[in-house]
Amino acid sequence: MPALLSPDEVSRRVAALPGWQVNGGKTLEKKFRFADFREAIAFANRVADLAEVKDHHPDILIHYREVTLVLWTHTVGGLTDLDLDLAREIDRVY
Repeated sequence: MPALLSPDEVSRRVAALPGWQVNGGKTLEKKFRFADFREAIAFANRVADLAEVKDHHPDILIHYREVTLVLWTHTVGGLTDLDLDLAREIDRVY
């Protein structure tokens, strides 16, 4: 089981992830905006493929041209290396 990161470690590492925000100390969230709905769906599908490979799945909300991703490690109820690594990979595919 992955270990929870300390609040200091989360803050330090999230600072290197532009646009990502920590909510309540337990989740990591970012909104991505696109030109249209099809681009938003294509991005969500790329994230889904990445999540399957990593076996770590974000919450995904699609609202027209905007995709909101929320990351957290459900098994430990907070943020772990899995979340920060996935956030970095998501930014790469964006």
